[in-house]
Amino acid sequence: MSGTGRYFGLQTDWYIDDRMDPEKSTEAACQYLKQLHTIFGNWELALAAYNSGPGTVRKAVRRSGYKKSFWEVYPHLPRETRAYVPQFIAITYAMNYAEQHNLLETAREVFPPFDTLTVAHHLHLGTLAKLTGTCLEDLQKLNPSVRHNIIPGNGKTYTVKIPLFAKATLDSNRVAILDSAMRAGKKESAVLMYASTPTQGTPTIYKVASGDVLGGIALRFKVSVNDLKAWNNLSTSRIYAGQKLYVYAPAQNITHTNNTQPTLLSPDTKTYIVQPGDTLWDISRKVPGLTVEKIKSLNNLKSNNLQPGQKLIVG
Repeated sequence: MSGTGRYFGLQTDWYIDDRMDPEKSTEAACQYLKQLHTIFGNWELALAAYNSGPGTVRKAVRRSGYKKSFWEVYPHLPRETRAYVPQFIAITYAMNYAEQHNLLETAREVFPPFDTLTVAHHLHLGTLAKLTGTCLEDLQKLNPSVRHNIIPGNGKTYTVKIPLFAKATLDSNRVAILDSAMRAGKKESAVLMYASTPTQGTPTIYKVASGDVLGGIALRFKVSVNDLKAWNNLSTSRIYAGQKLYVYAPAQNITHTNNTQPTLLSPDTKTYIVQPGDTLWDISRKVPGLTVEKIKSLNNLKSNNLQPGQKLIVG
């Protein structure tokens, strides 16, 4: 998640997403897992918390009667997390005992030999690739955290990986090439960045409640899921209880209680809290005229999967 990444020092904005950098993101993931292990004292519970958030696992531990192992807490965890930890264990086993099961490596992606270039100014990778005779795709593979092929001129220092042969070409005419790459796309990138920045004024900060789904929140605020994901730099639709979301919705569409949390549902909106064992078919039979498809449409559900405690709009 972008918020967790920033907590561990990963830059996530319009220009750079360090979560895509295998070295930086792995280091951050290890730090996060170490912190979670300190909290739960158990690697399997730490993995569960890595997947669904420490708050979700704490709640599952409470519901289990404060059991200490993942398998004892298992029935109280979200369905995705119940699958995530066994899959992690299975993959770890496969990696360690691949040869015994005839799992052989047949191919490996090879990156071109590279050197590094340190920059503290705007740099257009497309222009750099063109003037050094390299493929833009190679620069993109070597620098996966760079979005839109632009290094921002924001006062920070960045390290750009560049193929060795391209670095030799760069060194032969360094001043002219860098000057061109520094000038190219500067105004265009600024326009694109500001165009992607919300202009609806001060955002409402919504704290995700247990059972919330991104589609339901978007529906209640009368915004799109894509807008919510863009405003909060989310790469997936997964959210967790306690997470804070920025919502740039028209002020007249949102009322507030005690000047803190927004009231998302109008008084005549009917909701239903999912109970253990519930299916969409079961819920549809509880309300006259309600169908499975209508429930999915009202809550922007892409599948029939439900979680106990999830809040659904049913009318």
